[in-house]
Order: sequence, then structure tokens, then C-alpha cells
Amino acid sequence: MPAAPDSEAPAALAVLTPAAFAAARGQAAHALLEGLNAEQRAAVTLPAEHALILAGAGSGKTRVLTTRIAWLLQTGQVSPGGVLAVTFTNKAAREMQARLAAMLPLNARGMWMGTFHGLANRLLRTHWKAAGLPQSFQVLDVQDQLAAIKRLCKQFNVDEERWPARQLQWFINGCKEEGLRPPDVPVKDADSRRKVELYELYEQQCQREGVADFGELMLRSYELLRDHADLRGHYRQRFAHILIDEFQDTNRLQYAWIKMLAGLPQAGAHPGEPSPERTGGTIMAVGDDDQSIYAFRGARVGNMADFVREFGVRHQIKLEQNYRSHGHILHAANLLISHNQRRLGKNLRTALGAGEPVRVLQAPSDFAEAEWVVDEIRHLVREGGLPRQQIAVLYRSNAQSRAIESQLFNAGVPYRVYGGLRFFERAEIKHALAWLRLLLNPADDTSFLRVVNFPPRGIGARTLEQLQDAARAAHAPLHQAVPALTGRARANLAAFTGLIATLRQQAQGQTLDQVVELVVEGSGLADHYRAEKDGQERLENLQELASAAQAFAQQEGFGRDAVALPPAAPQMDAGMEAGLPAEMDAQAAPASEPAAGEPPLAAFLTHAALEAGDNQAQAGQDAVQLMTVHASKGLEFEAVFITGLEEGIFPHDNAQASPDGLEEERRLMYVAITRARQRLYLSHAQVRMLHGQTRYNVRSRFLDEMPDEALKWLTPKNPGRSLAEDETFGSAGRRFGLNAGPNAGLNAGLGERAWRPMPDAARAAALPSATANTREGAPIRAGMQVFHNKFGEGAVLEIQGTADDAKARIEFKRHGVKLLALAVAQLTPLP
Repeated sequence: MPAAPDSEAPAALAVLTPAAFAAARGQAAHALLEGLNAEQRAAVTLPAEHALILAGAGSGKTRVLTTRIAWLLQTGQVSPGGVLAVTFTNKAAREMQARLAAMLPLNARGMWMGTFHGLANRLLRTHWKAAGLPQSFQVLDVQDQLAAIKRLCKQFNVDEERWPARQLQWFINGCKEEGLRPPDVPVKDADSRRKVELYELYEQQCQREGVADFGELMLRSYELLRDHADLRGHYRQRFAHILIDEFQDTNRLQYAWIKMLAGLPQAGAHPGEPSPERTGGTIMAVGDDDQSIYAFRGARVGNMADFVREFGVRHQIKLEQNYRSHGHILHAANLLISHNQRRLGKNLRTALGAGEPVRVLQAPSDFAEAEWVVDEIRHLVREGGLPRQQIAVLYRSNAQSRAIESQLFNAGVPYRVYGGLRFFERAEIKHALAWLRLLLNPADDTSFLRVVNFPPRGIGARTLEQLQDAARAAHAPLHQAVPALTGRARANLAAFTGLIATLRQQAQGQTLDQVVELVVEGSGLADHYRAEKDGQERLENLQELASAAQAFAQQEGFGRDAVALPPAAPQMDAGMEAGLPAEMDAQAAPASEPAAGEPPLAAFLTHAALEAGDNQAQAGQDAVQLMTVHASKGLEFEAVFITGLEEGIFPHDNAQASPDGLEEERRLMYVAITRARQRLYLSHAQVRMLHGQTRYNVRSRFLDEMPDEALKWLTPKNPGRSLAEDETFGSAGRRFGLNAGPNAGLNAGLGERAWRPMPDAARAAALPSATANTREGAPIRAGMQVFHNKFGEGAVLEIQGTADDAKARIEFKRHGVKLLALAVAQLTPLP
């Protein structure tokens, strides 16, 4: 049967001459350029050469990337299969695909567009045999990889205390990010030799089981291209255009992978060797070296400069037109980042006008800072009409969220912790709270099960199952069922219950914050997180729990020196008190009731439970956004508060030892500033309870690196000026006494040891000749060397004030200049 005649489409196409078709295609291509500024248009229409696009914050880089791909396709320079587009998140890849589909009638899902790991996985799936993998190899996520390493360690009787599984995981992943297989890893000592041996055993296990972790995806795909010239040549010819987003976040291996695809000769080639064929495609790298903030993940900002040099890049286009922020905000960001020496350089501008000045507050304490932030948020919502979800509070580390969360909770303001858990919901905090509950009530089986083997102490699932069976049979709590077990299980559990009894005894007569510190150290939680490569933040959160306890005791009227536990301990087994199992008693009396008037520890645990359970924003609810600066990258808000701008906090202590670390901190501050559209608030506190310590901090250098004309100081910038001389803002300023004279309001929320500004006369008298005594009576004077338990050795620059108000300005070797109260600093003079 003859085929039915087609529609009139072929006839219509026949009428369209090649010239007319080309003209129509050109019109469609130029339509893509509508609405682009001159810089964006230049980037989209670049010739087929390597190029670097320096895309500032809010400059429309995603639009440029997708329009560049659409332009190449629409003008016939490349087919969809000839484009390789690399992003850093699956979300960004999906957004680019959606935008392309809206621009052109094509299915973008078939294109090679995705994350580094996603594209590497696709490459390995296609060439699994050449890569030496089974066809159905499985990918291990981070938790699966850790479980695999733990199995390996158990199989080979690895000492978990000396070589923790998580540290081995970081070691292995770090080697892979550097492109190092076990034979390539330098061996310095017996410890590193053992790690390399375990790395090799881990690789053998993965190969045997047919699995690959994330790091393996990148390294194996790189080696696939390196070792197979035919495949390398195929992909170099196929991908005529390679586009990379967020280029500043690439690590060493990812950059080497890109160079392998583009045909650049690899580092280490012998002189005189003929260079490999240059048949690879052109690279358009899009990024912002001023927003490189992931060095701790292996990101290497130097890849951008290396790219320019190694590829002979002639085209560098700067996208400096910002479509997000007003002028004062951008002026502050531009001047701040100009203090970085190693940058390619650009200057953001806007057509939105100057807008509101950046407001800066010096609060007397972190409590007052948090109260001011919440007061301003309520003002913005009530009088400014801003949705809460368009307001963000940013901080350098998660531990700082505690004070803000507490005030939001007390004020009944819904909030959401973005990219993480609220303070009292974090795992390390819940572990510590469980230990504290066991001090009050050892019959709390939920808390018992949470920490009985955390930190690990050799108590497995089988042992706990036997213990629970014995407790059910005797109608007793778990801790009383320990004597029913035998052998090693009984000994390990008895050691655990004995530790609870010991901590309970040591806690007698201690204040609430002291009990928290005792439990964090005595339980082994602190040592556990110290042993983890990335455990510092968890450790800081645990230290912050002591600050939260002290603040709670003062705010609830218990007083700073109130004893945390009731005078009489809860009734325990005699064996538990001695640290040994006793005869079981199914009829043992329950723990004694707390004394009349709930003791501070019980009240604090109730407070923690309530804060963890209430006021968290529900799905879709309008809520204030709380997050670290790292988590804020890529986001934007109408109003942004950046808190804790103090030396040692932001910039962080750990970053001040090297110029590179300080420059990354400055880039982090730059990212924070450029999240704000209309309003930006900056704040710092004279006194801050953080990580369990009272800190007398100097304001961040970043505040002094911003232009005065863009800032509006709500409190005096210079300590010698009267607070009454500076304009205040909002009811929060009046409530804190910020416009009522030089000393007004500065004692708010500080308890007995309030910080008071020193009059100029006293300051003049307290110069290098001045001396003061520590709490132990040892004289501290300017010019001497001292030791501090946290900051180490330092030199005293000057003494301010006298008696209980005396403070020392000290320059520490690794932590910079600190202003410490001698009444609490516990300094030790050095010879």
C-alpha cells in the first residue's frame, strides 16, 4: 500500500532557500541576545577560543552560560552532542537544562551537562570495561564509604583509637583528590606507611566488590582518558565546546581532568618529548576568584590563574554589572575585597541607586546583639512589610546560632536553620544532653541507649539486645540489669555505668556550666571529636553548650554560682556507685525526686527540650533564615544580618596564621555582604560567651576595611567618642541605652562582670608602665610574656583599667591580638 502523502511541510521547506534559512537562523540567534548588557553579550558571542569569564556576585552568570550554549547551537557552531557543560550541583545543572529548553526546541537532558562526579560516572558507565570496572558497578556515598572502611578495619584488626575510620576516609579521599594512588603517596613515617597500606587494602576491597566512591569516579575517569589514547582522542574531537561553572571551586584533580579533555600537555612531560595533538575543544571557564571559599574541601583558587597561563587565554571578560544589591552594599564589598593581594580583579556596579547605608552596631554583649537583631527583624516585618523568609541572619560558625535562636524562640519569631540543624538538635549536643540526663536519672533508658556506645566502647548490638531482654524480665531499667550479663559484655557495661556514677559524684557542688564542661570532657565526647579531621565545629558546639548553660542560669535567676545538681544524688545501685555490677533488685526504688524548686540542671534540660521542639518553621511557613556564611553562597535576601564581626571569630582564629587563610576569610566576608539586596546590618559584641569562655574581643578588621561613606554606625566607631554623639537606629538602640551617654546600657545582660569603657584619663594612665594582678595575685605588666590555656603564648601590649576591671591587650603568636579580662583570663607569667 503506498504511503500517504505528507503534509505541506516539505513544500514549505522547499520554498525556504538556504539564504533565507540562514537569515531566519541568524534572527533567532540574535533574539537570544535581547536584554543582555554589553559585557554579557560579549561573553555569549565570543569566538571559538579559550576564555575566562570573571562573573561577579549577582551579575547573571547562569544566564550567560545558558545563553552561550543556546547561541552556539542556534548559530550552527556545534551540535548538542558537542557541548560539555560542567556544574557543581545537580540543582544548577537542572536549572541550566530548564532554561535551555525554554530557549530552544530541544531536549537538553540528552546533552552532557551535569556535575563533575555525574559526568565522570557517565563516562565510566559507557566505558566500564576499559576502566576496569564491572558493568553494574555501584557508587558508594559518604556513609557507605565509611561503613566499608570500618569493615576493613575490623577485618584486619586495625587499632581504631590510633587510626579512626573517619580519619582514614579523609586520608583516602584527600589522596584521590590529589590524583594519588597508594604507590604515589609519600611515606614519611610508620604512621603514614600504615595509612597507605590500608588505602591499598581498601582499593582491593572496592575492586573485589565492584564499587566506587565519589573520589574514585573522578580519579578513575581521569586515568581512563590518560591511559587510552583512542578514547582520549574521541572525546577531544567530540566536545568542541567545554563550559565550566564555578571554576574557582575546582580542585587539582578536576582541573587535570579538564586539561585531559581539552588536550593540554600534562605536567611532568619530559623536555624534548613531542607535545600531544591539540585536537581538544575550547574552554569557557566561568567563575569568581573573589568567591572562592572552599579551600577546606580541596578547592584551589589558583586554578584560574593557571588556566590563563597554561591555555594562553586571550579573552578575559569581567561581568561587573550587579543586578542584586544597592550601591552602598556593593561599595562596601568592593573596598573590602580590594585588600586581597592575589586576585584577578573586578569592581561591581549597579544601576539600582545607592540605597540604604550599611548599618553597624557595637553591642555590649552577644545577648544584647541577639536581642537587637530580633528587634530589627520584627521592625522590618511589622513596619517594612518584609516577608520573614527574605531576612537572613549569617554567622561564621554554627556555634554562634545559639544566642540568636534563643532570642528568636523567646520572641516567638518562626525561624529555620538553613543547611543544618538547630543548636539543640545537633547530634553532638543531643549526645551531651543525654549524658546530663543520666546524671539526674540513670533510669532514663532512652538517654542510656543513645550514649552507651558513643563514644565507642566495645558495646555492640548483640550485647544491648541481651541487656534489654534482662531488663524486661526483671521489670527494671537498663542500668540495673547489667549484673544479669556475663563476661566482656558485663564488664564493658559496668564500666559505662561506673563512669556515670563517677561523673555524678564529681559534679557535686559544681555550677551548671562547670557540669556541662565536666560531662563533655569526662564522657569522652571531646576527645572523640578532637580525633576527627572535621570535628572542630562539633567541638565548638559542645563548648558553646557550656555558654548556653551559663546564660540560662543567669537569665532564669539561678545565679552564676548556683549548684547545678540537688544535694542528694539520685538513688543508684551500690555496684553502680562503685563502678561494679551489684546484685539486681527488681523492686529498687526509682530515682529520688529533685528538691523542691527544680534544680538548675533539670530546668536547663527542660529548656533544651522545649527549644528543640517548638518554634521551628513548618514546611512552607514564613520564617527567618539562619545559616553560616558558607551555606549562604548562591542565595540572596532583601535584608541580611552578619553577626559576630570580631577578631578571632570573623576572621576566624584558625585563618589568621597565614596570608592565604586571611584572604579566604575576606572572600567569605565578601560573599556574606553580597547576599543582601536592600538592607545590610553588621554587628559585633564587646563581650561574648562562646565555646564556654567569656571573650573580650576586638572588632573585626573587616569593619575598618569598608568605606566610611557607605556605613552608618549605630554606636560610635571610635571608643573615645560618646555614644550620644552617634545616631542610633530603631527601638533596640534606645532600649540598650545606646544614645544615653558613654556608659549607658553597656552592662546589659553581662551579669556581675560587666565590661565598662575606660575613661580617656584611665586609658592614658594604663600604658606600658601599668601593672595588674591575675586572680591568683601574680603581677601582669606590659611587655611581659604570658601563657593562656586556649591562645598559648603571647606578649602583653598594654594594661587597661585597675582591680577587677583590669584588662590586658595581648598579642598571641597564633591568634593575634586579644583583649582579656584579667579577673577571668587565668594568665600564667612566663620567665
